[in-house]
Amino acid sequence: MVAVSPEYHNRLRYAWRVCSVTSLGLVLIGVAGSTLNVALPAVVRHFHADPFQSGWILLSFLLVNTASLVFFGRVADLLGRREVYLAGFALFTVASLLAGLSPDVWFLVAMRVLQAVGSAMILANGTVIITDAFPPDRLSQGMGVYIGTLSVAQLAGPTLGGLIAETAGWQWIFWVNVPAGLLALGWGAMILRKVPRGPKEPVDALGNALVFAALSAALMALSEAGSGGLSSPLVLGGSAVFVALVPLIVLVERRASHPVLDLRLFGGRMLACANLASFCNAVARAALILVVALYFQAARGVDAFTAGLSVLPVPVGMALASPIAGSLGRRVSPYALSVGGCLMSAAGLATLMLTADPATPYWIIGVGLFVAGCGSGTFLTGNTTQVMRALPSGSLGVVNGFRLMVMNVGIVLSVGLSLSVLAGSVGPQLRAQVYAATLARLSPVAVDQLMGGFQHTYAVLFAVALAGAALAALARDARP
Repeated sequence: MVAVSPEYHNRLRYAWRVCSVTSLGLVLIGVAGSTLNVALPAVVRHFHADPFQSGWILLSFLLVNTASLVFFGRVADLLGRREVYLAGFALFTVASLLAGLSPDVWFLVAMRVLQAVGSAMILANGTVIITDAFPPDRLSQGMGVYIGTLSVAQLAGPTLGGLIAETAGWQWIFWVNVPAGLLALGWGAMILRKVPRGPKEPVDALGNALVFAALSAALMALSEAGSGGLSSPLVLGGSAVFVALVPLIVLVERRASHPVLDLRLFGGRMLACANLASFCNAVARAALILVVALYFQAARGVDAFTAGLSVLPVPVGMALASPIAGSLGRRVSPYALSVGGCLMSAAGLATLMLTADPATPYWIIGVGLFVAGCGSGTFLTGNTTQVMRALPSGSLGVVNGFRLMVMNVGIVLSVGLSLSVLAGSVGPQLRAQVYAATLARLSPVAVDQLMGGFQHTYAVLFAVALAGAALAALARDARP
């Protein structure tokens, strides 16, 4: 029996307290994001928002959060990780309070931007703080608890969002974050010790700015395509800016000493295909709960709480499949898990695509959602393991940040693309009704028209999932 020193015991006790702080932050951000996916129609109805404004209530957060994650990871090296982490809690809490007081939709969008900045400050540093706190032999346990709390957020968020929207009003979707944020800020200030600052590596400000501009242009074009058509000046202009910026980003990032997008991670076929498969899975997965919640409210006319309950098979499937896939990892290769997960996701989306009708029995929809969720959970476990095993230990931190950015870009584009395809399926006079979830009150013809939009949206996500499966299949490691 190995004796445990008092120093080791004290460090472990402190580490679990740190884990409680970081896990609380992950739950706060996860619940805040998933509640709004279900409660969006209530917010849209309150502000009488048009389709463009409705989309940007969601997209503004996703865009800014994605573009600033790596930036705030580097800023923390300069200013202190504990200080940036706690400042993120404070900013997120204040922005949540003001969001519930929004006088108009664009003020709400601005507060969502501030929420995104606070969220990026938290997410960019939570993993590093845990890694520094835990002894190496216990790090996997701490990380497992930390990541596992995301499943709690995914399970609680949709139902909580629907319940709040129906009983307390849309403002409480944001105000519920205030006491939780204050608790997290106070607990974090009490528990977290100052972390030694890392090397003062330069921040790739130009790379961050170019990535943000390119994503903004792409999302602007996607958002307008659904309502203004492909020939809209905004669509053409946004597309042109995006196409022009992509080669410029490649050129700048190749020359940067510490690039925000490390293109060397696409050097080999396995890494390139695995990261692209991760991107495709994020596109196919991210907007699913939002689209299905709109389906239940706009096409079936149910309330937000019922819609929140109806989408639960997705996070349940992910929460069950991830640990099962992890336990199978000793007997099944990560490559097989990755390919199989993509195919399961495609099968679930195919089920939804072929049965998109207001009269479809719920059990069929539930099966499709559950299979898609299981596929994503299986893929994420296999793909992450496959990529991390293929790299030297010294580059794991860089790869993890890069993978997070790749997936987040997929999430941003998933929401923008899905809303654009869905809104483009109905006439201009009915598009606002889709986001407000009042279309079910109109004529059966309008509902049938909307069903075509849901089929098209599921078809696009299905095609992306199949592309992800093909890329995952190409990501076989050539080594024995």
